[in-house]
Amino acid sequence: MKPRRIAKPPAPETDILPTRLKPTFPIREGLRGYLKAYKRERDLPVTYERLLGFTEVIPLCDADGKPTLWDTVIYDGAEMRSLNEALKEVYALLRVDGDMSVVQHLYADRVDLCTFGNSTPFRIRIVNAYNDNQDYFYVKKADASRVYGLELEHLLSPNRLNFLTHDSTLIEEHIPGIPGDIFIQRWLNRPEVSPIRVAKELVKFNERCFVRLLGDMRAYNFVFVLTPDFEDMQLRVRAMDFDQQSYNGLKNFYRPQFFKENAPLVHYCSKQLRPETAKQYLREEQTLLLHRAELAAGRLGRILTEMEHDPIAPPDKVHQLRESLAEHYGRPEYKLCESMGALVRQNLESIRRHVGRPALSELRP
Repeated sequence: MKPRRIAKPPAPETDILPTRLKPTFPIREGLRGYLKAYKRERDLPVTYERLLGFTEVIPLCDADGKPTLWDTVIYDGAEMRSLNEALKEVYALLRVDGDMSVVQHLYADRVDLCTFGNSTPFRIRIVNAYNDNQDYFYVKKADASRVYGLELEHLLSPNRLNFLTHDSTLIEEHIPGIPGDIFIQRWLNRPEVSPIRVAKELVKFNERCFVRLLGDMRAYNFVFVLTPDFEDMQLRVRAMDFDQQSYNGLKNFYRPQFFKENAPLVHYCSKQLRPETAKQYLREEQTLLLHRAELAAGRLGRILTEMEHDPIAPPDKVHQLRESLAEHYGRPEYKLCESMGALVRQNLESIRRHVGRPALSELRP
């Protein structure tokens, strides 16, 4: 019997670092028009700036009493009463298209602030007064690159995303799941989790990030979603942080397999997959990406056009990345690209040619 060949794990790199203070890019007129057309831009009663008017800060600890990266913020009584109604209205817009009649029994239980990272988000906990069921949403400073990341996730991944914008404010729904770093610590070797399914989903996730240029997918920036099935546990990996969409010039910044924080997952996958199986899963995800692109061709073509005309990355980073992608895919067309949006478009064209599918005419500039 021939010895089993396994996929050789790449060596995680130690110098792939995100830009510590990535600039916040304003939402320009073209992108704003796109957001209005698809009901992402709405009038909101709460802005990021309004939430900055808190009067006290209390450190937030986890269930074990350990400090977290979040602080609970306190507002004066009159403002909190007003905020409670306004935050319910935002939640209604996010969940039920603004129907306030079905959210009167909800209340804003807590407002938390995280000062770690670029977006310094507020997290709102919404509670059902009848059954104590909880949900969350986030209020952040609007950043064009983050908005492009959210929209590309909605169109090109198996996950749908709800988010809203209003001037310089961004509202995001909560993405439930087990954070990758916690999954590594507590779940990776549990018997109820199929090693092959973990490896398969990580291969697919790695390819999705690379094609749509979503960067900095370290373990704490994505989650594992587990769903019990009749024979085994189903699993999906999905991004939950879109701050580093199409900004860095390093090719491997967009490949989760190369971050040292993900090394346990990389080595875990290499023990489970033969090279032929890894290639199969890669091709499956490329085919699914093209299916999704075809289904949303008009909308995807429009967002890529806006992205092409939006300076969300310096020219030197675009030129650095296009050289690497031209070599990776063996296509000199990349060297004509002058924007990150053009590079995403070329990535889709590269896998289309690789898979042998007909041209996506609506994605052409």
